[in-house]
Amino acid sequence: MARYIRTLVFGLLPLVLMACAAPAPPALGPDGKPLPRVYDISARDEARIPFTMLDSVNALRQASGAQALALNSELTAAAATHSRDMAVQNRPWHFGSDGSSPIERVTRAGYAGGLRGELISETFETELQTLSAWMEDPASREVILDPSAEDMGFAWYQEPNGKLWWTMITGASRPVTDTILTN
Repeated sequence: MARYIRTLVFGLLPLVLMACAAPAPPALGPDGKPLPRVYDISARDEARIPFTMLDSVNALRQASGAQALALNSELTAAAATHSRDMAVQNRPWHFGSDGSSPIERVTRAGYAGGLRGELISETFETELQTLSAWMEDPASREVILDPSAEDMGFAWYQEPNGKLWWTMITGASRPVTDTILTN
């Protein structure tokens, strides 16, 4: 019996020690930064993500003294269309494969107001990492904090390999002439 217990203890000891070991460090790229991990958006996440982004954007806007944005279904539809189209074109840019501009896309989607700005991104990062990157860029930050913006559309398309194409569109109930486009 003692031999059985000793075998059991010594047999389990390596497993216990492996469980206590520190996790392997992340793989690093040539720039010394961790390589991106796939952010796999599940069906459960799909309903949460737009509101996480809206809440985060509104927190940033509140801190800057700007009014909160409302999530707008027409702008979200235009953003979803553009995210998918960028993936099809395999390039992040503001023009559709049919030559459409952001203004044309929001009009086609039925948005009655005016386009204020469009932000795009091609990445493996989460929505909040993407928002953080946008906030680091002065032109993108201007779109997010634009005091005349009232509405927001936000959507993405995820490729099977995990690459994400994010699009955020802001609008205002009254048309304005100084639209901001940035990535």
